[in-house]
Amino acid sequence: MSTPQDRVAVACPSCSPEEPTVHEVLKPGGHATVRCTECSHVHKVRIEEEREVQRDVIVSQDRESFKTTVDAPAEETIAVGEEFIVDTEEAIMLVRITGIEVGPEQRTESAEVEDVTTIWTRAVDNVSVNVTVNPKDGKHDKTRSFKVHVPGDYEFVVGETEEFGDEKFTVKALHVREDAPEYRHGKLDHDGDMVYAKDLNRLYGRDETSTAWSAW
Repeated sequence: MSTPQDRVAVACPSCSPEEPTVHEVLKPGGHATVRCTECSHVHKVRIEEEREVQRDVIVSQDRESFKTTVDAPAEETIAVGEEFIVDTEEAIMLVRITGIEVGPEQRTESAEVEDVTTIWTRAVDNVSVNVTVNPKDGKHDKTRSFKVHVPGDYEFVVGETEEFGDEKFTVKALHVREDAPEYRHGKLDHDGDMVYAKDLNRLYGRDETSTAWSAW
């Protein structure tokens, strides 16, 4: 979502009356006070203020969800996969758009905010990653699964060994979420392939825990 403008491109009557230059907004409003970044000339200019509308946002996190609202420019276009900040009484969090509702049971990949009724999102600043590991001997009947909790921008790399508390594993493959930005494939399994935690649907690994399978 957009943030209030602190810089605008307008003509400067002192150094560039014909072509726009970047100006700092010193005092916002319809008739704003601005300063040219080229020559430091301060003058007033009319800036069309964006009309904002309030829209419902559903935030999903760890299989739970809650409803809040955001104010956004009516003419701004949003799309599935984009991220923005949600400020609620409980917390400020980064979320990713997973669905855009424009009518009863009508969803689209992108739309102007004015046409949107509900924005469906998923929290991505802190995430739970599904991990499935096999023992070193490769026996699939002894596969086990668990979750690790990490920041959304934590990098998992195929071939690297990770350790979280009592869990230790080497990353073998990374399955990417459908709402993630474009990756080469939906599943990456070559050494050096990297996926951010917030983009992961599931991680597959080889168990390196020293006590793993001792009960077997």
